[in-house]
Amino acid sequence: MATWCVRAIRQSSSIIASPSLVRATPRLLCTAAQQKSSGTGTEEENGTQKPEPSAAEKAFTEEKTQLEEQLKDITDKYKRALADTENLRQRSQKMIDDAKLYGIQGFCKDLLEVADILEKATESVPKTEISSANPHLKNLYDGLVMTEVQIQKVFQKHGLVKLNPDGQKFDPYEHEAVFHAPIEGKNPGTIAVVTKVGYKLHGRTLRPALVGVVKAP
Repeated sequence: MATWCVRAIRQSSSIIASPSLVRATPRLLCTAAQQKSSGTGTEEENGTQKPEPSAAEKAFTEEKTQLEEQLKDITDKYKRALADTENLRQRSQKMIDDAKLYGIQGFCKDLLEVADILEKATESVPKTEISSANPHLKNLYDGLVMTEVQIQKVFQKHGLVKLNPDGQKFDPYEHEAVFHAPIEGKNPGTIAVVTKVGYKLHGRTLRPALVGVVKAP
């Protein structure tokens, strides 16, 4: 048994010490090093040099750019159209609201003449004649006063307000000067006399008040 073990060790030593195996080992190592070096260089070249895009890729890029520009242009036009539509809607709504508020403007102007006549009628009756001794005149006067009060209530209900600017500062948007005269004790530019009252419909001057304005002496 011992003899067999010694023989096996000697055969293994002879194989390892074989000249052909020793010569082959450096050659294999050199080949592996060359392959590794060749592979590394290829990777570096692949990393530094980018392939040129093909004709199809160029066409795709150009088409993409054109589509993006078209989308931007269409989006801008769409936003402008929305803004124009909103402005048109607001203007139309304002016209509708104004028509509702001022649609009775012509009718109100005609009624103002009736109100003026009623006011002049009540002012023309002498206060001394209104007594129980003259019941017919008193009843007529009371009826005129009640009619005048009622018509003013109807005016206010529909946004029609009377303007009686006696003693106020002259406003060309609400008053119309009939004459200018120096009046002692009153400031220039103020209204001294109201010859005809004015009216405003929902804040808009329907008829300016006819007034006399104080001027500097």
